[in-house]
Amino acid sequence: MYFLVFAGDWPDAHALRSQTKARHSAHLDAGAPGVRVLQSGPWLNGEGREAGSLLIVEAGSQEAVEAFLRADPYFEAGLFAHYAIHPWVWRRGNPFVPHATGAADQPERAGKS
Repeated sequence: MYFLVFAGDWPDAHALRSQTKARHSAHLDAGAPGVRVLQSGPWLNGEGREAGSLLIVEAGSQEAVEAFLRADPYFEAGLFAHYAIHPWVWRRGNPFVPHATGAADQPERAGKS
């Protein structure tokens, strides 16, 4: 099962993010039993500065994702002002499902020849 994790930093937390980035990256690379990070990256604020994190995670349960997030050095350092974890359906571009092109999600077009 896939999950989307969206976390927002506290304002002006750029130094804290920089100080913990290497440990955060190692945590994501290591994963955890039953948890695998498939995609990750920072999202940016209006000035183009890192303002939060977006993760796509494969895990057996939302509770496993929550435990993994709480063990993240960013979380432990208090970087996140808020976060949300949602089950996610990966349709378009899923490299783990060869037929996931999104075609099944497109409505049939009227008058198509």
